[in-house]
Amino acid sequence: MSTPAIIPGWRHLYSGKVRDLYASEDPADTRILVVASDRVSAFDFVLSPGITDKGALLTQLSRWWFEQLSEYPNHLVDGEIPAAVADRAMLAQSLEMLPIECVVRGYITGSGWVEYQERGTICGIPLPVGLENGDRLPEPLFTPAYKAPMGEHDENIGFDRVVELVGAERAAELRDTSLAIYARAASIAEEHGLILADTKFEFGTDADGTLRLADEVLTSDSSRYWDAAAWESGSTPSERMASFDKQIVRDWLASNWDKQGEPPVLPKEIVERTADRYRELIARLTA
Repeated sequence: MSTPAIIPGWRHLYSGKVRDLYASEDPADTRILVVASDRVSAFDFVLSPGITDKGALLTQLSRWWFEQLSEYPNHLVDGEIPAAVADRAMLAQSLEMLPIECVVRGYITGSGWVEYQERGTICGIPLPVGLENGDRLPEPLFTPAYKAPMGEHDENIGFDRVVELVGAERAAELRDTSLAIYARAASIAEEHGLILADTKFEFGTDADGTLRLADEVLTSDSSRYWDAAAWESGSTPSERMASFDKQIVRDWLASNWDKQGEPPVLPKEIVERTADRYRELIARLTA
């Protein structure tokens, strides 16, 4: 993993798979600096090399989505961002992060498709027979996961387990808010000829107990976006699910790695194609 940047006036706190967190050296300043790196992860591994300009691109997209979703409280606060990371950082209030990845699926694909083929379910939720890879689900599904510590695999969990972790009232708030944000975002994406197939949100609570959308939101790292026209006209799954996210990376790894030991180095062509798709998504959404 790359070494976190040294930022004058800020102290490095923690590095996740793709983001670095910093605290102000001023004890009176409780804000957190969230810096997006160019690191890319897949199958719970951080890969090498990173995706060129990924941190800046995904920060730009997160900021745009936070603006579109301003009716939902989020973690952003005002203030000057250090020039060295201005294009890839956000200032955020310190939150008590909840240990839940709030996944919403509107279409069947990925691990959900694998489970459906085996058991007719997604995360244990029964689905109608006859669905094909890439089909729209009868209704969006809330399929949460427990956020595992660094180096461990996230664990899909049922809603009852969410209740055990955060309480019934908060669990219902997480579910309902996640589904509402997905519906709003999917509608915006549709206006731009895009399908938001699935996404994941992370939330934290502030000192008043208010639930706030945190981390990144609706980026190419946390979401699957497809071209709507290709989905309508495509005759194969690869044509229907023309992706604007890191699926290029996932597909290459799946074909070149058995998930044993350390993952292989990403070829230059895969890195460049992924960066180009990130840029194309931003251009289409924000045009």
